[in-house]
Amino acid sequence: MVAAAVRAGAPEPGERVAVVGAGTLGLLAVQLLAAVSPGELTVIDPRQDRAALALDFGAGDSRTPERAGEVRGRYDLVVETAGAPTTAADACLLARRGGRVLLTGMFAPGAVGIDPVHLSLSQLTVRSVFGAPSAAWSYAVRAFTAGLLDPAPLITHEFPLERFAQAVALVGAGDPATGKVLLRP
Repeated sequence: MVAAAVRAGAPEPGERVAVVGAGTLGLLAVQLLAAVSPGELTVIDPRQDRAALALDFGAGDSRTPERAGEVRGRYDLVVETAGAPTTAADACLLARRGGRVLLTGMFAPGAVGIDPVHLSLSQLTVRSVFGAPSAAWSYAVRAFTAGLLDPAPLITHEFPLERFAQAVALVGAGDPATGKVLLRP
């Protein structure tokens, strides 16, 4: 899905780009977007460990949501990957007039809507991305092959396949320190 979002956003070299959310999708988006040579690449996330990973992956700046207000209206492209209650609306506030906003997060009921007045006055292009067409999968495979995507730092635990139940229990426990869990045959 991240490859589909990046392709839909059509980032150009030198553009200012923000990624809202530094979960798996956000961190992979940072890697793909860094390859386009943006003028700025900023990640917005409350978790310092995830923000540090984003910097390792090519972001030039990280901000907490509380500090994101300092850069409102700055970005040509904003990729929202968090799906938190306010992140769609927040992403629109980060985009410059005429900017592009991509919504990839899975929003739960109760999410705050996008202000239609701001949307109109800012002349934003907002697009949602869910799933990925075959062209996005091809793009992702080429990015892996070229070394532009490295998911290995997202893996926090590895188990042999025989310990599948333990791996599922670990993921289901909801510990924020648990990233991706890899099962080995």
